[in-house]
Amino acid sequence: MPSYRDLLLLRSASRLLTFQRTIREAPSCLRTYATKCKKPKGVVVGVYQRDSDKPPKTTENAVTLDDSVGGKVMQWIRERNMDGRPGKGLLFSGMEGDFQAIAVVGVGDYDAAFDEEEEMDMGMENVRLAAGAGARALQLQGMSEVHVDGMGYPEQAAEGASLAVWRFNMNKRKKNRTKTPKLDLYGKGDREAWTRGLFKAESQNLARRLSDMPANMMTPSIFAQAAVDALCPCGVTVEVRSMDWIEDMGLSSFLTVAKGSCEPPLMLECAYCGTAPEEKSILLLGMGLTFNSGGLCLKSKTGMDQYRGALAGAAVCVGVLRAASALSLPMNISAIIPLCEHMPSGMAVKCGDVVTLLNGITMGIKDVGKAPVVVMADPLLYGQATHKPKMIIDIGTVAQGVNYGLGGAATGLWTTSDFVHKEFRKAGGITGDRIWRFPLFKYYHQIVTKNTTYDLSNCGRGPATSCLAAAILRSLVPCVDWAHLDNRGTGMLTRTNPLPYLLKNQMTGRPTRTIIQFLYQLACSQS
Repeated sequence: MPSYRDLLLLRSASRLLTFQRTIREAPSCLRTYATKCKKPKGVVVGVYQRDSDKPPKTTENAVTLDDSVGGKVMQWIRERNMDGRPGKGLLFSGMEGDFQAIAVVGVGDYDAAFDEEEEMDMGMENVRLAAGAGARALQLQGMSEVHVDGMGYPEQAAEGASLAVWRFNMNKRKKNRTKTPKLDLYGKGDREAWTRGLFKAESQNLARRLSDMPANMMTPSIFAQAAVDALCPCGVTVEVRSMDWIEDMGLSSFLTVAKGSCEPPLMLECAYCGTAPEEKSILLLGMGLTFNSGGLCLKSKTGMDQYRGALAGAAVCVGVLRAASALSLPMNISAIIPLCEHMPSGMAVKCGDVVTLLNGITMGIKDVGKAPVVVMADPLLYGQATHKPKMIIDIGTVAQGVNYGLGGAATGLWTTSDFVHKEFRKAGGITGDRIWRFPLFKYYHQIVTKNTTYDLSNCGRGPATSCLAAAILRSLVPCVDWAHLDNRGTGMLTRTNPLPYLLKNQMTGRPTRTIIQFLYQLACSQS
């Protein structure tokens, strides 16, 4: 009989996405073989928004498709009076020829560009909407292959289509699962940009899968094995630190929260080397609470199931490392990922407990419901001392305040660097997954540091929970460039107005693509 660990390894290996291998083997995967049943294929093409009484304008590849079907595409557009609004279109099935179904989708204004008010490149975002809407419609029609028009932005078309057709349905019976079609670029276009878009989207899909797994199927040990399976084949080294190691290193704040669960805590230490080993790295810290019940300050039973996604920060880090390796970014990236459950028990941390951090500062845990900063404190100090990075980016579903302030519109950013803010704002505008900067006033620092019997409070006082959490983490970082990303409103379930190419009531994996784009920009500027 195979051991439990052997079964766990087999299960994890079979379920993880292996998009890098898929892309590398694309030529062989796309060979045609003689079969008895022809697999149905569909195609997505775009039409631009109508300008007054002028005839509708289509993309170049739509013109090619129209010629191949005898002018039917333009005929349908005129008969249905399509106006080309982004993401709105028509689906025609039962076709003869290479494609059995055709989706004609609006791409918005032909001259759409960066919108300062929206802080987003609307031309790119409109292509994501169109590609996502068309690919999803063809998927629901049972198409096994979907060819997508690049519509002037093949990278963004790949992102929209890949994100839209992804489904978290592995816990459903096979006959009830929605199948994911193969995606390919239709007609003329930059295939390298298309492949780059697939890399980014599949990295976010990996983060979505890790975040959406039920807590009993994504414990710290299972997450660690999933990270090893996803990253090691790509050349990323992953060290799995056990509970004994964590105790020996004195990561007290992390252990204080972890001891409430019978699941042993783990810490992952990952490294991607894309340039000279002596070059200083960028350090990522991803909070990995595989389930956050609130501990003795138990969260409400209504909606508690969504806190399986409290590991969204850790999931994003794994996705970013995967994409960095796939894109061969010329930089060094390190990652620290603390993994544990936050549960109530006789061993659980109590309100009013005090722990001493690695730097000698004492932290009072006034509210155990605000455990994320406690989990991140010592790993943040350890990462700085060990890796001596040139920049630190920590990410996690830390506090509810950012969700009240921004909802699912943007991820909150706190940073000590105007340059970092500028690059993140640019990256969010390109990816359509925006970042919004919040302040690091001394006002918040004073609230969390002025305490009677200890140096630092884990919650402070007042309603500005996200700003106070950022102030706590900021007090643990010296003068190095630092950014704190709180994806509490974007990385977990987005029930209100989700992005059209994502699914409502499922984890989003945000802002994986924005961090990848940010690192891509840094790599380009350095080279």
